Amino acid sequence: MTDIAIHTEGLTKHYGEVHALVDLDLDVRTGEVFGFLGPNGAGKTTTIRTLMDEIRPTAGKASILGMDTHTESVQIRRHIGYVPGDLAMYPNLTGQDTLTYFANLRGGVDWGYVDTLADRLDADLSKKVGDLSSGNRQKVGLIQAFMNRPQVLMMDEPSSGLDPLVQREFQTMMREVAAEGRTVFLSSHTLSEVQRVADRVGIIRHGHLIALEGVSELRSKAIRRVELDFTSPVEASVFAAVPGVRDVEIENHRAVLSYDGQMAALLKTVADRYDVVDIHTQEADLEEIFLTYYRDEARDVAEVTA
Repeated sequence: MTDIAIHTEGLTKHYGEVHALVDLDLDVRTGEVFGFLGPNGAGKTTTIRTLMDEIRPTAGKASILGMDTHTESVQIRRHIGYVPGDLAMYPNLTGQDTLTYFANLRGGVDWGYVDTLADRLDADLSKKVGDLSSGNRQKVGLIQAFMNRPQVLMMDEPSSGLDPLVQREFQTMMREVAAEGRTVFLSSHTLSEVQRVADRVGIIRHGHLIALEGVSELRSKAIRRVELDFTSPVEASVFAAVPGVRDVEIENHRAVLSYDGQMAALLKTVADRYDVVDIHTQEADLEEIFLTYYRDEARDVAEVTA
């Protein structure tokens, strides 16, 4: 078994003048949960559909478990569980009928394991899919993806419609998959979920991969949220001389800001002008890190067009 579960080289997809995916070079390791982040239109779904050979790349190539995603797509499907972002199922089939259909396509599954998955996700398989809420339909989709114990799980916004308790159980299931040496490729808007379960994340913007790091490393290098209390009113201009300070908010004796530098430099600058009463810092979470990349993009665009 290779140490790389998913590999892409220069993977590119154009829709006419729209460059949905541009020169994606990516290795997803065996036994990890990989979070793939980006807003609508960033290229996440295009990446997944290209990897699944639902659409053909304009350029580049990709492999899953060492097999070419185009020429060996049938073989790959024997080892993959897939939850598409636009999950669709036959509305007149029950959840049980739907799973039976997929099980037959796969040559059979362990129905005891299927029952266990249904219990964990609190899924009612006796009702017709068309009568289910979107969240309960999503549970059926998750069960079909997990039920053959695939080597790679490809999931595009899999938590859509799930209530918080089921989301937590689903997150546990993903970590169990990784602990067994299998791989999860997770595209999600739910940044708190990615932060809980992912080993590494990639951030995609306008089809370009702009960040690729472990969650802990990304957070350690990212901005902190800093709150400073002073004995007297403070002016925002005092923070302008400190590199790494951004998004300063002043309210009388308090300053709240984002900062990605050394705390000593910040404290020295402000302490020369004001008496600091209290300071509180909070490590940035993945959502703040993600938004920072997009704020920086907006700032770069403004500078170019100014």
